[in-house]
Amino acid sequence: MVTDTTFSISQLAKEFGVTTRTIRHYEDMHLLSPQRQGQKRIYTFADRTKLKLIVRGKRLGLSLQESGDLLHMYEPGKNNIDQLERTVEYIGASRQKLSQQLRDISTMLDELNKAEAGCKAELEAHSKLTKKT
Repeated sequence: MVTDTTFSISQLAKEFGVTTRTIRHYEDMHLLSPQRQGQKRIYTFADRTKLKLIVRGKRLGLSLQESGDLLHMYEPGKNNIDQLERTVEYIGASRQKLSQQLRDISTMLDELNKAEAGCKAELEAHSKLTKKT
């Protein structure tokens, strides 16, 4: 039975904007482990928090493996310095990757602009030749 302190897979999917299939995939990867009532999955506040962190990690560019590492490092009641340091490490790597992608996109846009300008110049030259004949 789903209560005010538990959640169904549909509720969590709707709340976090993911599919139920995505949540089941996270279970397969051992990132979430809901209780079961027969075939029905019952998620706790802890499961909800884990899903929230996984979704946030994806927005930050973390892989599911990295998010899983961070989730498994968490120890309630401890200072979790190791987890925080690893989080900073993962964020730095994600930032570097995004910065490289931004440089790559900028280079590609420059190349597109040059190619387009070249094509337009040739079209203009062809148009002038056609008008003369």
